Amino acid sequence: MSRELHRKIRSFVRREGRITRAQQEALARLGDSYIISERDLYDLDDVFRRRAPRVLEIGFGMGDALAVMAQSRPHVDYLGIEVHRPGIGSLLLKLERDAVDNVRIVCADAVEILSHYLPDASLDAVYLYFPDPWPKKRHHKRRIVQPAFASMLWRKLKAGGVFHMATDWDDYAQAMLAVMEATPGYENAAGSGAFSPRPLERPLTKFERRGRGLGHMVRDLVFIRTDQQ
Repeated sequence: MSRELHRKIRSFVRREGRITRAQQEALARLGDSYIISERDLYDLDDVFRRRAPRVLEIGFGMGDALAVMAQSRPHVDYLGIEVHRPGIGSLLLKLERDAVDNVRIVCADAVEILSHYLPDASLDAVYLYFPDPWPKKRHHKRRIVQPAFASMLWRKLKAGGVFHMATDWDDYAQAMLAVMEATPGYENAAGSGAFSPRPLERPLTKFERRGRGLGHMVRDLVFIRTDQQ
């Protein structure tokens, strides 16, 4: 009997680009200190050697925002998920430069990590800053913010936990808003149908400054997990 194989739709493409020698050296030299395996996520208290508020950033890019947030909030533990090695190497260099030790990195697909490894109710916040907008209509199915993803994320957040998104792509912002407001168990912090002002804890990165300079409007969406889904 034949078996039908279904290709998994991913929200990212591995565009490695050019990795610098410094980034390569950082991966080799610092990887053991900061990069963890998927199975390490079963016990985050053991990973961080303490119990503290836990924040996950999905797709941290070159690590600019994550490094700043972790340095300014040493009482918070940060997990970063990224699939691109140059970005991971870049973040490692920033963490070493600023002597930051409250960050751990997973190089994997965020959906698989959330589905199979992170315990339920283990996160105080999840940040998704400037994800790939997949602008062509035929590619919208690749966008990470989909109803199933929002429901899965609800299980990983603690009651009162925050899902904070930001994008400079207006069509995606509207789609995110529609998905989140249709998903049970979330409350829009800005009120129904509204976007939030940029929270102070989200650093203004070079990427965002460049986008604003080009006239792009950046939208923030902040949704709070309620007790019941």
